[in-house]
Amino acid sequence: MSSSLATTTRDSAEERSARVAVTVFPLLILAGGALALFLPAPFLGWSAFITPALMVIMFGMGLTLTLPDFALVVRRPLPVLLGVVAQYAIMPLLGLGISMALQLPPALAAGVILVGCAPGGTASNVVTYLARGDVALSVTMTSVSTLIAPVLTPLLTLWLAGQYMPVDAGSMARSIVQIVLVPVVLGLAARYLIPSVVNRVLPALPWVSVLAITFVVVAVVAGSAAAIFSAGLLILVAVIAHNAGGYLLGYGTAKLFGLPIPSRRTMAVEVGMQNSGLAAGLAGQYFSPEAALPGAVFSVWHNVSGAVMAAIWRRGGAT
Repeated sequence: MSSSLATTTRDSAEERSARVAVTVFPLLILAGGALALFLPAPFLGWSAFITPALMVIMFGMGLTLTLPDFALVVRRPLPVLLGVVAQYAIMPLLGLGISMALQLPPALAAGVILVGCAPGGTASNVVTYLARGDVALSVTMTSVSTLIAPVLTPLLTLWLAGQYMPVDAGSMARSIVQIVLVPVVLGLAARYLIPSVVNRVLPALPWVSVLAITFVVVAVVAGSAAAIFSAGLLILVAVIAHNAGGYLLGYGTAKLFGLPIPSRRTMAVEVGMQNSGLAAGLAGQYFSPEAALPGAVFSVWHNVSGAVMAAIWRRGGAT
């Protein structure tokens, strides 16, 4: 999640914190989701605070960015462009295909598609680092896909999910600007205006993101506990297929274009891991509580699968 991972491999406090956070994250979010599922009543009022929690996550992402993160667009435009195009082509269409293949109910189908239309996941940079991928490329791809999300996410959602549920693309775009773009830009500005303060808090940022995303998942699950019990297995199958398909097609696309192995791993991670917390929040706001479930489940699963994949690659896998 930090651009420092792109410039150094030393065992800094920030890197250690990020590695521990990405390992503990699935356990923490599983515990929070289970608690909200079996004891939802205390958390029913949390849905009102989903948007502020998402803004905290994106502000933290902005704090980790620097302007050199975007210079890669000029120095190595092909892998960056290829990665962003793959992100916004593979995952939305894959979400639609899975929804049709599984004959998902309209709310769940819209939620799966919205997950696919979201930008890259905030934990993808750390997973790429652990997988011995190209971290500079990962940071740039996440940053670019996030900054163009206010345009592409609502347009793709309108196009692909509009057949299942009404989509107010204009209002969704304004929400993404508020939730994503403004906090990221403010965080980036703070990194340059008060660098000494930001550098002191950087080691804590992965934990802030972990807690905020866990908050979002708990809020979504508590509001949709009954729907999870009735359609939980179907949602899990859809999420696993979506995530795995993103990894495979992202890697395959990079291999097809002759990118080196570290870049292939990066592409797999960036395409397969989505900002599913944002998707869950938007789905709950613009569709229904049930539509937010795929995003909530994806938030758990892609961190589990990403950690496992990174561990396999880090132990010496050649591909």
